[in-house]
Amino acid sequence: MSEGAAGQPPSGIGNAAIGRVAIIGAGTAGRSFALACAAAGFDVVLEDVMPANLWRAEAEYSDLSARVAAGSLELASTVEDAVRTADIAVDFVPDELESKLEIFSMIDRMAPPKTILCTPSYALSITDLASCVYRPERCVAVRGELVRGETAVAPVVRLLYPAAGLRFSCELTVAAVSGFLRALGLEVHAEADPDEPALIKNASSGAL
Repeated sequence: MSEGAAGQPPSGIGNAAIGRVAIIGAGTAGRSFALACAAAGFDVVLEDVMPANLWRAEAEYSDLSARVAAGSLELASTVEDAVRTADIAVDFVPDELESKLEIFSMIDRMAPPKTILCTPSYALSITDLASCVYRPERCVAVRGELVRGETAVAPVVRLLYPAAGLRFSCELTVAAVSGFLRALGLEVHAEADPDEPALIKNASSGAL
């Protein structure tokens, strides 16, 4: 993929708007991200198997909506309910290969074809994860803090798309997710996955 200035995707390509966001995991990070998305005007569906986490999110959203004009927040107890109509699904499961592969596979089966799979990860190869689903061109990873702090400068996040060796284009996905993240007050730098895929490394070393 060719890139514009400052690592941004090229201008002039199509950019399907993201309006409905599924967030998988309502722990502290997931709840904070859900509220940030709602505050930015997105319609959010937040999923967690722990009712207490969803109750906390509901209380925090009530306080938020009393202070600002917010988007909507729905609560879901299953991944299937959360992703049914999502434009993008963002997971907050542990940053380890087994957990990420499991949630990617689950969302891939349950979400409509339009849904983008976005995962916050500091350690894993998005090329690996994308190669295990039927929509590799709709997979991205984010490195950096997803919830904007109280700073004058917008936090910078790296948006990683799968390496070109998988023979597909992620331009539309990168454009859509970049716009989504900028709406949350983040500065986005998009680039191809620089990491050697862990599955390939394991296979070459005989670990698999």
